[in-house]
Amino acid sequence: MDRAKLPRRDFLKGVSAATAGLALSSVLPAEASGGGVPRRKFGRANEEVSIIGVGGHTLATTASEAESIRMVHEAINAGVNFMDNAWEYHDGRGEEVMGKGLKGWRDRVFLATKVCTHGKDRKVAMRMLEESLHRLQTDHLDLWSIHAIASDEEIAAAFAPGGVVEALDEARKQGKTRYVGFTGHTSPKFHLAMLAHGYHFDAVLMPLNAFEPERRGFRAEVLPQLNQQGIAALGMKSLGGDARMVREGKLTAEQGLRFALSLPITSLMVGMKSLDNLRANLKTVQNFKPMSPSEMEALTTRFAGLINSTDRFCHYQLPGYRDGEQV
Repeated sequence: MDRAKLPRRDFLKGVSAATAGLALSSVLPAEASGGGVPRRKFGRANEEVSIIGVGGHTLATTASEAESIRMVHEAINAGVNFMDNAWEYHDGRGEEVMGKGLKGWRDRVFLATKVCTHGKDRKVAMRMLEESLHRLQTDHLDLWSIHAIASDEEIAAAFAPGGVVEALDEARKQGKTRYVGFTGHTSPKFHLAMLAHGYHFDAVLMPLNAFEPERRGFRAEVLPQLNQQGIAALGMKSLGGDARMVREGKLTAEQGLRFALSLPITSLMVGMKSLDNLRANLKTVQNFKPMSPSEMEALTTRFAGLINSTDRFCHYQLPGYRDGEQV
């Protein structure tokens, strides 16, 4: 589809779908008050989480471990309570670094990590859970999600007898996680297929940005379903995953964050490689004001004629791509 040639009425319909519920959604807070980091309700649960979360993948790539630990502490002191990770990030280094940062601070955060079975069974998943808990230096998670669903085969394996979904149930029964979910960034069709099983997921993580190659995508198709079902909608890839948009001057980090956070979502997972990154993002969210629908339309219109290559700006949608190392 040539996005630049879409009739304006069709484009406006797409923007309307993407921002549906923006003014009325209970997950959106008013503007930040008192300079703090706003929080939003976590789906059906009676608790709130910060509107941004610290991503463990980039936390492990800072100049030093000391800086990573300092980032965790500075984020928490600023009001960020969401920490997100995955078993396979940098062969476990992501969880190890975050675990060191959370030592003595665990009770101040909502801690999430992901199980990276990619089609493997419940036994593999439970082994990964124990390894994640050890690395993170905790006895329980707040959210445990199936990582990077990317094929029909993985979905079938997840729900098959002895599959990873049974591990989610087992972990909840054992008190090793409070909530469960799934993630993915290849195609919204896989998210919709997961949801079609009717399983009681508490959260779903997906790309949310102003420049998805297809108008009918995560914003327009998946997000409304999550809101209707009371599932916490978590965003990622607000800058495309590698920030090439920012480096090429086509988008600022502040615009990327504000666009995603102006959607009816719970929290946005943000990759930060330095204290400077953290502080800049804190400044944006501590003074957060949602974009107006007209601002969001202007931003998506700008990219409608610009994006013509998934490889260039949305490489996370390419077949075979995963965050972290494959099993």
